[in-house]
Amino acid sequence: MRQGQETVDHPVTSKPRLRGSNQSGMRAHNERLVLSLVRREGALAKSDIARMTGLSAQTVSVIMRALEADGLLRRGEPIRGRIGQPSVPMSLAPDGAYFLGLKIGRRSLELTLIDFLGQPVASRRRIYAYPTPDAVVAFTAEALPAVLRELPPDRRQRVGGMGIAMPFQLWNWVQYVGAPQAEMDAWRNRDIQSELSTLAGMPVHVQNDATAACGAELVFGTGERPKDFLYFYFAYFIGGGLVLNGHLFTGRTGNAAGVGPMPVPGRDGQMRRLLNVASMSVLAQAMERAGEDPSTLWVNPDHWDVSERVLSDWLDDAAAGLASATLSASALVEMDTVMIDGWMPTGIRAEIVRRTTAALHRLDLSGIEPPLIRAGTVGAQARALGAAAIPLSQRYLVEAWGATVES
Repeated sequence: MRQGQETVDHPVTSKPRLRGSNQSGMRAHNERLVLSLVRREGALAKSDIARMTGLSAQTVSVIMRALEADGLLRRGEPIRGRIGQPSVPMSLAPDGAYFLGLKIGRRSLELTLIDFLGQPVASRRRIYAYPTPDAVVAFTAEALPAVLRELPPDRRQRVGGMGIAMPFQLWNWVQYVGAPQAEMDAWRNRDIQSELSTLAGMPVHVQNDATAACGAELVFGTGERPKDFLYFYFAYFIGGGLVLNGHLFTGRTGNAAGVGPMPVPGRDGQMRRLLNVASMSVLAQAMERAGEDPSTLWVNPDHWDVSERVLSDWLDDAAAGLASATLSASALVEMDTVMIDGWMPTGIRAEIVRRTTAALHRLDLSGIEPPLIRAGTVGAQARALGAAAIPLSQRYLVEAWGATVES
């Protein structure tokens, strides 16, 4: 896999070029190339793939027969009416492969099993006060067999790996999550990746949680997917990701575009971290001060039980912070889109998009081409789905996912 530090082609609206090689020894790459194209474009005939990749018709025919034999592609109905043989579109087979995604959050755990299309097959979730390694291992030991039982026995061998989406350096966030320092320090010396790989009996990959959510948008997002975009994900803390030239950019440590520490002005003009104005934890604190119960925020992403006054004040502050962060990012990286998603009702997400757009256009945009701000398309489950997309991408796609480690 390439690392994602790609030179950005222009115009930014063009799709990343995917080219194959007819040289011997390139079959594995070419197979991943074909699967990537079919995932991105939908059902394609052999002639379409040959034209789009530059591969010979014979090479494409061999590859697609192999992928069909492996159960990764399935035939559609022949398209007749053209000169010569009917065209047969090939699409991804949902049951061709399965992947597990474990989201380790600051308030909840979630294990999700997805099919080859990225559709959830089964999931288990647990809410806690704060995350510890022992809690994660115990939850996985209980939830993994239950999730796998949702598959017919003959399909369980098609589970191709597990991805973990989690905040990095959890021990540094004790003051924000209200956890005992001693228990959070356990994360310093525990190799959770290795432990869960042994427990699950399969490869395990680890990624920052917000970066994984951004990856879910890249791999599973619907509608028009821009080639370059900045991504904000609302959770206990706000996080983010960055896609450049159609590839997830993760940086040297895998934590690039971690937008939470970005300085933004508050209402009083003093500079604050974005995470201190636009995180769900900030909303929870405001609810507590108003005598409201914030626990509902972590239970159901489709419904928040919060008063209009408290919610509106938080939305204004969050939108102002996002607008300032967007302006700063746009001054460094040309991008045509900013996506906003999170663990929240779709109506509230739409309101954040609206208020952020308005706040951005109240700023001094001289010399800046303001990006389009729009809602993400994956939704509340983006972190768990993004975790599952890591091993999928590692095995079957050519898009660079960034620096992940396989145990």
